[in-house]
Amino acid sequence: MKIVDSVLDLIGNTPMVELSRLAAHYGVQGRILAKLENLNPTGSKKDRIALRMIEDAERTGRLSPGQTVIEETSGNTGNALAMVCAVKGYPFVAAMSTGNSVERMKMMRGLGAELLLTEQLPQSIPGQVTGEDLAEVSKAAWAYAEQNGAFMSNQFHNLSNNQAHCDTTAREILDQTDGQLDYFVDFIGTGGTFAGTAMGLKAHSADIKCFVVEPANAGYYAQTPPAPGGHVIQGGGYNRELDLVDRALVDGAITISDDEAIDATRVLASVEGIFAGASSGANAMAAVKLLRGEGAGKTVVLLLPDTGLKYLSTKLFDL
Repeated sequence: MKIVDSVLDLIGNTPMVELSRLAAHYGVQGRILAKLENLNPTGSKKDRIALRMIEDAERTGRLSPGQTVIEETSGNTGNALAMVCAVKGYPFVAAMSTGNSVERMKMMRGLGAELLLTEQLPQSIPGQVTGEDLAEVSKAAWAYAEQNGAFMSNQFHNLSNNQAHCDTTAREILDQTDGQLDYFVDFIGTGGTFAGTAMGLKAHSADIKCFVVEPANAGYYAQTPPAPGGHVIQGGGYNRELDLVDRALVDGAITISDDEAIDATRVLASVEGIFAGASSGANAMAAVKLLRGEGAGKTVVLLLPDTGLKYLSTKLFDL
């Protein structure tokens, strides 16, 4: 690649790797193909949507020069928006729960963002953010936007989220696989990655099955009974309906326990040499489960949503 104008030009076009060693470790037959979204500039897939949301808002006049941008985030979208806003010259405020990892908070501050922190609810487990915790963050973010005239990028409801992945992630997957895949699995947070990618893949072939991935105790789409407490897979599993997800795109749901997500994340690192977060482990284990069942011998594509460097303060790599 030649010299680019800014770091924003390096978003997307992430490489794909076959996780053959992980498949062998778990003794499954078939192909597991992973896009390394942890290699985006801020270390996550959210760089794609941050750029698209800001540029769409600029184009439509919803965002004015110098206006403050605010977002409710578990950290990755906040990191990504902090980067985009730094390059484009917008002040950025990240509203987030104190239950999210400290690495992501420090990264946002390093990129010039202001943090608007909301304490976890009394019944929440430290470090495990629930849908109820996120609702409190959302209230704080909207109140700030109204009081300060800030632009709320609104990732949970902004269709630019879906479109970013339909236009880039899905296209890249089809190019990299020559359109030869049977399944796509994705751990859902806002649902934008799943919905946008599924739209693009199914436009190519209606035979591609797309499965959402959820924590075992927060399987809203899997219709599992709700369980108390949180889970270790940060950035999703909020146990609620997601506006960005068209249920017609959902061919099924796979639930992953904390232990399964942690184990697969560690296997990714120790066997494949890929240092990723717990949602990556959840996606990898979902692929393993498919290959153990109806998808035996088939090809499963997934994303590795972020880097493990954002979780060094958590128990994920307490070995």
